[in-house]
Amino acid sequence: MLLELNSETQVRRQWPRWLSYRIGLLPLPVFVLLFGAVAALTGAHALTGDVSVMIATLAAGGFLCAWLGGLIPFLRRLGAPAITAAFLPSYLVYRHWLPVNLVETVTSFTKGTNFIYLYITAIIVGSILGMNRKLLLQGIAKVLIPLFAGSLMAVLIGSVAGVAIGLPLARIVTLVIVPVMAGGVGEGAIPLSIGYEDIFHQSSAEYLAHLLPVVLFANLVAIIMAGCLNAIGRRYPSLTGNGLLQPPSNILPLPASLNVAPIAPRNDQLCAAALFAISLYLLGIVSHFLLGFPPPVTMLVIAVLLKVSNLLPPWIDRAAAAVGHFFAVAVTYPLLFAVAVALTPWKSVKEALHPANLAVIVLVVLTLVVTGFFIGKWIHLYPVETAIVNACHTGAGGTGDVAILTAANRLELMPFAQIATRIGGAITVTLTLLILRFLTHGK
Repeated sequence: MLLELNSETQVRRQWPRWLSYRIGLLPLPVFVLLFGAVAALTGAHALTGDVSVMIATLAAGGFLCAWLGGLIPFLRRLGAPAITAAFLPSYLVYRHWLPVNLVETVTSFTKGTNFIYLYITAIIVGSILGMNRKLLLQGIAKVLIPLFAGSLMAVLIGSVAGVAIGLPLARIVTLVIVPVMAGGVGEGAIPLSIGYEDIFHQSSAEYLAHLLPVVLFANLVAIIMAGCLNAIGRRYPSLTGNGLLQPPSNILPLPASLNVAPIAPRNDQLCAAALFAISLYLLGIVSHFLLGFPPPVTMLVIAVLLKVSNLLPPWIDRAAAAVGHFFAVAVTYPLLFAVAVALTPWKSVKEALHPANLAVIVLVVLTLVVTGFFIGKWIHLYPVETAIVNACHTGAGGTGDVAILTAANRLELMPFAQIATRIGGAITVTLTLLILRFLTHGK
């Protein structure tokens, strides 16, 4: 009896500790329960494509892969969780190390529901409406000058280098240079792959398998260069504002974040904002039938126009940002797991990471950084900070910005970094798809 009481006491003492340890978002006991249930259903060949079952399956797989990436000592600061969630399942499928019924069920669910569109709707609309309008207008006035100059130089030099080493120009631009500057996975690679499918009539899965490794490797290169820029700033103090973009005499006021006033939206407001975002996507579908533009591009343009024109009430901005943040935190890793299992052939991943592609990626990121450094100095911005903001143009979304600015020890630049990533990426994606649409229709 005493032994039983001691055992019960030990369990009660350890329980808070177990709950504090997490696999992704999930406390350890919850993850064990979830993973065990999915494993049992898989082993009994009873795994179905029901939404509730698939949520559990994708959450267990996605968060486990991300957690494994976070265990790698050095690489966990360089985006390893996203890398393992995006590519480890693809490799496991390639090696036939995942149960066949699990692969088939996840593939059927992912292709049948197209829930990727719901994800990019929440992310794009939430990220745009969640930005500070004043910062958006000021940032466009200042930050986009070196950003555009760097982007043009990166396209030019990357194209010349790609052709010089024997790569087709169209391929190097669409599958390497553009995705590097597209703004990450949710806002960049996925909308690009969908747009390419619509324009070229080939599977978005094949395109995404090429684009994902390019985006993540570019983010890794940007992180390394940010660390180098931090070292340059320490060595030459006159070149850096230590987190300030421009000298105090003409500094732009920096908001604490890109989010609007931190008032928690009500549940009904969250629901309304989610449906509003979906309605913008439906407008994109209508424009696709009428004008032929990819739906995500139209949705993005409408969201930017609404934000700049200040037509929406603040509660919609707050609620849309909250919805987008929820999807970014809760859905990204499960989505990457689903995409890796169902839509990312390992053979395509290996082809995308060809040494010639890697060389062009490094050159594109380096060109953006160097151009930002010198243009920033020319327009009276601090060169180191301007170069770091330009480096964020190649970041893998918001998490990429955090990693880049952490390596540079300049998290104060987050508002401008997100302008580079979100607005710069949105412009890159939109212009690319519009130009490709015009060229293909012109044939």
